Amino acid sequence: MARKKKADAGAEDATRAQELSNAFTARKPTVAERMAIGKTIRERVPRASLATFERPPGVDPVGILLAQARTRLPKLVPVRHARMLQSPFAFLRGSAAVMAADLAASPTTALRVQACGDMHVANFGVFASAERQLVFAINDFDETQPGPWEWDIKRLAASAHVACQHLGGDREAREAAVRFAAASYRQRMRRYAGMGLLEVWYDTIDSARLLETLSPWFRSAASALLDKARKRNHLQVLDKMTDLVDDQHRIIEQHPFIVRVSHTSAGRPVEDALGHFLATYLDSLAPERRFLLSRYRVLDVAQKVVGVGSVGTRCWVVLMQGRDEDDPFFLQIKEAEPSVLSPYVPWPGSGKGPLNEGQRVVVGQRLIQGSPDIFLGWGQLDGTDFYVRQLRDMKGGIELDMGETTPSAFAEYCRLCGWALALAHAKSGDAAMIAGYLGKSEAFDDALVRFAAAYADQTRRDHETFAQAARSGAVEVASTP
Repeated sequence: MARKKKADAGAEDATRAQELSNAFTARKPTVAERMAIGKTIRERVPRASLATFERPPGVDPVGILLAQARTRLPKLVPVRHARMLQSPFAFLRGSAAVMAADLAASPTTALRVQACGDMHVANFGVFASAERQLVFAINDFDETQPGPWEWDIKRLAASAHVACQHLGGDREAREAAVRFAAASYRQRMRRYAGMGLLEVWYDTIDSARLLETLSPWFRSAASALLDKARKRNHLQVLDKMTDLVDDQHRIIEQHPFIVRVSHTSAGRPVEDALGHFLATYLDSLAPERRFLLSRYRVLDVAQKVVGVGSVGTRCWVVLMQGRDEDDPFFLQIKEAEPSVLSPYVPWPGSGKGPLNEGQRVVVGQRLIQGSPDIFLGWGQLDGTDFYVRQLRDMKGGIELDMGETTPSAFAEYCRLCGWALALAHAKSGDAAMIAGYLGKSEAFDDALVRFAAAYADQTRRDHETFAQAARSGAVEVASTP
């Protein structure tokens, strides 16, 4: 029996080796051929069809959000609801699961990328690369998994429309914001189609390139944002989030948003749980990064409320110390639930999906962000999947508030978002086929403008429906968002 198993394993290895050999030696279509294939897809999925939005039967926004709440910390769910009620844009940010259900029946080209899954204008920002350079890119990957590229750009377009209205933009300004994002995505994808694979892989939107593309009146605001991000380091977090207690730094509690607890939700003492979790997390890091992290010691840990859509998921902040008190380090341990895309998009290959949802987030981020956090990793505790990153490492983003961002400046920002999304999709998908489908004309841009307007109307209706559910008591809402 043992010999048969060994023989079977050997046969499987040989078959796999032959498949890999064939894949590496087979002729690949040229860029021109792939662009031509992409162009032919328009016959099956005309670009104008992307403008259409009609909610599929059975999609209940309130029901979807309440179903999500069942897996979250009950005491924090009302906080999430309160944040989503603040505006239609806040509702859109927190309702990625609703939009995934809405898009499930929409036409697609069947061209897959590593999709963000929650692509909206507030999910971009600047962060420090491993080389300590500031780059602009997508900064939220909780919902990432392989999926249709159209879903990401449609959600981005809808968010541009809704956010612009939130900023006080009129119809013309809202359409301009969407058009800037769509045209930038289309034009950048065409450029990436003509670049080599490694050239695309190493490409980033660094601070110098970022400023070069901006108009003079927006460049100064972007420079200020970059300067602010450079100051957002671990020492700044230490000053903001901690206080000295018996000559040792401790995280300051801010109920209910930052809370120190003695036991996990599964009843395990936090110190014991953290030790077990860090052991599984370290296994996900490269050896040299395990060594570096092992030189720090844990000082304190607390639960933290994060984001809008993520509120209620389990999230921990860990304060660590290196050489001395002037060498702090903060890790964020965040729960990873199945992607909102998973009910509608089968996984490639076996179709079984990831063994760990934290691993799904990390692999997706490494694939499409370009220069991710060197301490990005994953682990599991009490049957719950988590991913880990530095809490703050020269990170920053635009403040989408009335009076702070004008509609014209916002439209230019949307152009950057379209560029960053195109780069992410080019790293993980076939840029030439997508570019061939998009074409040179504004047909795609026009379709996205119409789709965004239609979905923005739906978002406003959903927001009002959610508010009515809150007034009736069907949705519990905290007094402080």
